[in-house]
Amino acid sequence: MAMRHQQRTRVVAAGRPHEPNSPVNHPVDFTSTYSYRPSVQYSQAYAREGIPSFEPLEQLLAELEGGTHGLLFSSGQSAISAMISQLPLGGHLIMPQHAYQGFSSMATQMAGKGMFALHRVDIAATDQVLATVRHAATEAESAGTSALLWIESPTNPMLEVADLPVLIAEAKRLGVRTAVDNTFATPLRQNPLQYGADVVIHSVTKFLSGHSDVIMGAAVTSDEELYATLHGHRSMHGTIPGPMEVFLALRGVRTLAVRLDAAERNAGYLASRLSELVNNDSIPLTGVSYPGLPDHPQFERAASQLTGFGAIITMVTSNQTIADAVLEHMKVWTPATSLGGVESLAERRRRHLSEPPTVPEGLIRLSVGIEDPEDLYADLLGALSGAA
Repeated sequence: MAMRHQQRTRVVAAGRPHEPNSPVNHPVDFTSTYSYRPSVQYSQAYAREGIPSFEPLEQLLAELEGGTHGLLFSSGQSAISAMISQLPLGGHLIMPQHAYQGFSSMATQMAGKGMFALHRVDIAATDQVLATVRHAATEAESAGTSALLWIESPTNPMLEVADLPVLIAEAKRLGVRTAVDNTFATPLRQNPLQYGADVVIHSVTKFLSGHSDVIMGAAVTSDEELYATLHGHRSMHGTIPGPMEVFLALRGVRTLAVRLDAAERNAGYLASRLSELVNNDSIPLTGVSYPGLPDHPQFERAASQLTGFGAIITMVTSNQTIADAVLEHMKVWTPATSLGGVESLAERRRRHLSEPPTVPEGLIRLSVGIEDPEDLYADLLGALSGAA
C-alpha cells in the first residue's frame, strides 16, 4: 500500500520543471526544425528526433513504471510496431490468443508474409505458455534468430491474468525478450519491469490520458540498448506525437490516480451487482467477468500481482442480437470503441471481424467511468431488461 501512495504522489509531481521562476507546467514547443552553427557540434536538427515537450511525460511514465527511459509514439499501435520490428526475419513471436485486436491483426498479417513464426497461447495457462516459450527459444537458437514473448495482462477483452513473475523469469532464463502491454492495469496497479520485463507498452490514448481526446502510445524500458534502438526506429519512421497531444496527455495523466480510483470503485460495485443477475430468467445475462470477482479464474493471481482490479468489466449476453439490443437501450453508457476515459463506454467486441471466435458473440466490454454508480447500474439494468 505504501508504494500505491508513493505512486499517487509521483503521478502529480514527476516531470515538473524545478528551476527557480520556472513555469509549473512545461511549455508546449511548436517547432519542426532547429537552427545550427557550423562551429557547434551537431546535436539536433529536426523535431522528428524529439522535442523538449516530450520529456516531462516520458520522464513521468518512466518513473511510474520503475524504468529509466520513456519514449512517446504517435499511437499505441506505433509503439507496438516499433517493438515487434526488433524481431529479426524468421524470429518467433509468442502472444496471447486474446489481445488488442489492432496488434493481433498486424501480427497475423506479418506472420502471413513470413516475417516471423507466430505462436498464439492462452496467456493465463502458465504451463502452456512456458512450453511454447521453450519450444520457440529452441527453434530460434537452432536457426540463429531470436524470440519475443508478448504479454497482455489483463487481456483485451477477456480479462485473463498472466503469471508475470513466472513467465518473465523463464523467458529471461532462455534469452527470450519480454514485452508487456500494461494498458489495462496502468502503472498505478502493476509494474512489469519489476519482474524483469524488457519493455512495457502503453496505449496512452486510454487510461493515461483519460479523456478520449488523444491518440498516443508509449514504451518504457531500463535497457539502454533497446531504448536507443526504439528511439532510432521512432525517428526513422516518423512516429512521433504532436506537441499539443503531448500537452493534453500529460495534463490527463496528472489526474490518473483519482480517476482510476473512482472508476475502479464503480467497476467493483457494478461487477458485484451484475453478477447477481446472471441466469436470472428475466435478464438475458449469462456471465460477468472482472478480475476482482472471487469467481474469476485468476482471482488469486490478480490479487497478488495487482494493487487494484481496474475499471474494465465484460458481460456476456445470450447472443449477438440481444447484445446489440442492450446497446441500443443504453442512455447513460455510450456505445463506442476505446476505453479508459472519464465516461462509461460499452462495445460488443465481435462486431470487429478480427476478434477471435473464442470471444463470445454476445460479449459486451464495459469501460467504467466516473459517473454515479447507481446511475450506471440503473442504465445497465434498464438496457438488459429492455433487450429481453
